[in-house]
Amino acid sequence: MTAAGCSPGRLHTSPPSHPVPVSHVERLPHLTTRRSTVKIGILGVGHIGKTLALKLSAAGHEVKAANSRGPETIQADVLATGARAVTAAEAVVDIDAVILSVPLNSLPRIAPLIAGLPADTVVIDTSNYYPHRDGRIEAIDAGQVESLWVAEQLGRPAAKAWNQIGSASLAARGRPAKSADRIALPVAADSPRDRDLAMALVEDTGFDAFDAGTLAESWRQQPGTPCYCTDLTLAELPGALHTADATRAPKRRDLAAAATAERMGDQTTNPDLDWSVRLSRVLYM
Repeated sequence: MTAAGCSPGRLHTSPPSHPVPVSHVERLPHLTTRRSTVKIGILGVGHIGKTLALKLSAAGHEVKAANSRGPETIQADVLATGARAVTAAEAVVDIDAVILSVPLNSLPRIAPLIAGLPADTVVIDTSNYYPHRDGRIEAIDAGQVESLWVAEQLGRPAAKAWNQIGSASLAARGRPAKSADRIALPVAADSPRDRDLAMALVEDTGFDAFDAGTLAESWRQQPGTPCYCTDLTLAELPGALHTADATRAPKRRDLAAAATAERMGDQTTNPDLDWSVRLSRVLYM
């Protein structure tokens, strides 16, 4: 099950650097004074990218959406709340942030677009490694953290966000701030600017943002870990990150992918929301 359905670093098992719940507003009060509109380019309009285009446009941001086939192939429902369909090259011009919502194995292909961005443009990656889809990536299989592999391909670090929530939950389970059942999403990043903006945008999509530390620690939100597609609250998320097991996570990831493929009859169709969350909680927690 994917989250769309749901220098090299090594996996490690030390506690995350922020073991207590911290929302972006509580930790970073200056974010309340940030400008209200962020210029965002989204590369990829599949399950996750489409929902992000809808939610971030509805939140008042200027959103440009692109795919690999051209703006004329982007469906009208992706643009229903104000996003504009553009080419991939246009999506990365005059923006504050770019969200990469493409399969992991597509990131090297779009790296030239990212290479031309100004240094202060925030790059946010939503991808996950699934060998049955992406092909075997030796470095990740050997223990390199996915986000560090991504940084190598792009030539710069990218904040990690929205990767560990299933597409159905992302679309349907956002809640207003302070809601008791609001789901929390971890955000990992190496720079304060990347972390701050990524966390603010997560909040704007209807979820509590949690500072999950650096990219080297982002393995704790990779497929197969306790926080992955399990729809946890801000009170529950830190413990799930802390108990992640680097050795078992890939095995659990592959078990979930096999169970989903058996149920759905293939490895691309996403199951319904409740079934996905139940399976993830049984296998990952």
